[in-house]
Amino acid sequence: MKIITLADSAGFCFGVKRAVDTALKMKQEYNNEIYTLGPLIHNNDVVSFLKDNLIYPIELNEISNLKDNDTLIIRSHGVSEEILNELNKTNLNIIDATCPHVGNIHKKVKEHYDLGYNIIIVGDKNHPEVIGINGWCNNSAVILKDDTEYHLIPNKVCVVSQTTERQATWENVLGKIIKTSKEIVAFNTICSATEVRQKSAEELSKKVDAMVVIGGLNSSNTTKLYEICKINCENTIYVENMSAIPDEFIKNENVKSVGVTAGASTPDWIIKEVITKMS
Repeated sequence: MKIITLADSAGFCFGVKRAVDTALKMKQEYNNEIYTLGPLIHNNDVVSFLKDNLIYPIELNEISNLKDNDTLIIRSHGVSEEILNELNKTNLNIIDATCPHVGNIHKKVKEHYDLGYNIIIVGDKNHPEVIGINGWCNNSAVILKDDTEYHLIPNKVCVVSQTTERQATWENVLGKIIKTSKEIVAFNTICSATEVRQKSAEELSKKVDAMVVIGGLNSSNTTKLYEICKINCENTIYVENMSAIPDEFIKNENVKSVGVTAGASTPDWIIKEVITKMS
């Protein structure tokens, strides 16, 4: 019998839960098909669940196919100022489910960009949240993760972070910026739930024989959880759901204790299924 321990903080964060609840509420309220601008969250199981409830993801170039008064939800990652303005000019029913923490970054970036600061975003340049943030400073931000772009940093900068970035990455980048820039305004906009989830996963991964990290394979914050756990526990696997857990992992008699954590886009039902399968 394996001892299975769930991390103290795992699964849906406030912003993701709010977006999913909003979509389901709109479906009830309008009793019609609902659309989301891109997949509502980075979890294929949840996206499939929403489709079963007639809530469909569409891309920006498909919006012209919608009818007047159709409902379109802006996902928790948020969008650029330009896209938001364009959406508000349509005859669609626009529901903004941008995570309030992300919306707060948009305001800070726009305010300081208008004051003449050069914006720096610590995060993944291809992540929709970062793309959206960049759209509040005329897509002029320098996006940093490592040492490659440091020669581009101007003297007067405002630094923000993707909400799901690792604290260690934020501190590393900020430490380098301090050495290169003269006037710096820095906002550590890593979501507190992200910090707590990462710390909880880190502590648990030091105490167990194996770790299971659950989340969408395209989920940035789940990937970071996997990286953190892998440092402390070599026998760490990253799965989307219970069907992805290898039989040999479950049957490994050398593994007496298993830790479980999950990304911000992973619903409770998937976490319970994984724990049940391993039990």
